Formats: sequence, structure tokens, C-alpha cells
Amino acid sequence: MSTNLIPFLEMNGSANEAIALYEKALDAKVVYKLRLGDVPKNPESPLPPEKEDLISYAILKIGDAELQISDLVTGSNYHKGTQITLVVQTPDKDKAVQYFEALKEGGQVNEPLQASFFSPAYGNVTDKFGVTFRILTKGRQ
Repeated sequence: MSTNLIPFLEMNGSANEAIALYEKALDAKVVYKLRLGDVPKNPESPLPPEKEDLISYAILKIGDAELQISDLVTGSNYHKGTQITLVVQTPDKDKAVQYFEALKEGGQVNEPLQASFFSPAYGNVTDKFGVTFRILTKGRQ
């Protein structure tokens, strides 16, 4: 498996609606969808029932391309028109560290590179040009 560059859309509560549109308009196929109500629970920060159907993470295939989408769950501020980030996905944790360290020079770390329930190394960084990247090592911790 090689490193991939994948567009990522972060919506403000409308990811389900966007997915439905892309299925119809672009013949997109949903290959994975995880609702907020299905992620591991944090007892210190319970999820309100009205947010359970929001999308934590989804993958759509459009032809040979992949599109990732979620509702705003990272705690960042939503600004319409700036919700597109790029995912750099690699099977190599050392490469993820290399990419993250290089992109953070002169930029801003939004989420430190660390293990999560869905990846051995995941982080979010905005480079010095204002482009936001999600660095992701494929696989589970």
C-alpha cells in the first residue's frame, strides 16, 4: 500500500445530506460510515441525543477516487468555503511522523500526532500557507 492524498470535507451538521447528494449527483458509493452515536463513549463528555446521527467519519468512492466526509467533530470553528482539508494516508507510522513534522514548520498544530482508536498515528496540522492536512497512519492502534 502506498501513501495517498485524499480530499476531506468537514460539514456543519449536513454530512448525511451531502452524502445523499453525492450518491445521486456523482454516483458515489458509501464504503464506510460511522455515526457519532457509534464511536467509543466519553463518560466525562456525554453526547446529546440529537447529535447521535451526525457523521463522525465516512468514506465515499467516486469512480477510482476516494472522498472522506464528516460533520464538525474536531472542535475547530466552521467557516463555509474552508471546510476542505487534505488527508495524507500512509501505512508507515514513521512516514506519518516525517510528514507531520515537516508540515508543522512555520505552521500550526491543530491536533498533535498521536495514537487514536482508529489509527496508530493521527494528527491535524495547518501548514505555513494555510492548507490544513490530516496525517493518518492506516490501521488501528
